[in-house]
Amino acid sequence: MMVAVATDSSSTPSNDKPRRVRRTRMTGAERRQQLLEIGRTLFAAKGFEGTSVEEIAAKAGVSKPVVYEHFGGKEGLYAVVVDREMRRLLDMVTSSLTAGHPRELCEQAAFALLDYIEEYTDGFRILVRDSPIPQSTGSFASLISDIATQVEDILGREFKSRGFDPKLAPLYAQALVGMVALTGQWWLDVRRPKKAEVAAHLVNLAWHGLDGLEAKPHLIGRRKS
Repeated sequence: MMVAVATDSSSTPSNDKPRRVRRTRMTGAERRQQLLEIGRTLFAAKGFEGTSVEEIAAKAGVSKPVVYEHFGGKEGLYAVVVDREMRRLLDMVTSSLTAGHPRELCEQAAFALLDYIEEYTDGFRILVRDSPIPQSTGSFASLISDIATQVEDILGREFKSRGFDPKLAPLYAQALVGMVALTGQWWLDVRRPKKAEVAAHLVNLAWHGLDGLEAKPHLIGRRKS
């Protein structure tokens, strides 16, 4: 994109003299970042199918070949956007797990996901959509699985200390993280109650559910298999 910077042709202001325009060109890195930001906004608002290379190029003030030059097309741009968002969310969750008490760790994980939804709403909208690209760098389901792996270690230690089978920690980790993720998708649209209250209720359900956990849970209905 050509950015216009107006400068006077002389040091003395004059109404009848034309202004000379100096233009500066974006660097390759700046252009790439600009296209990523534009693509991210459009993908969040319209989805992959509803976004065209023509629209991306027009928003950036460039021709279509510039988009192809940087990303090889819409698919390549989308894949990079998704990869960046996945890394950002995973980093936010993993870096938040600093407390010593397991309940506070649950709170930190819940807050991290809700923080991401609040601060990077466009990114979250992109992640929760099913990726239309088979060769994409991942999916929301795989990301949730990555986050659950972090929680799995915490639960494993808790299970062992309480005499439960630590081999079941992965199952409970998937359940807990999935609960928070699905609640986050709902909260994305309603934004009520406030974030801290949502986190408190999520941890209330998770923690008190774990607090009363049976070592060998049993079914009370007729169906047993």
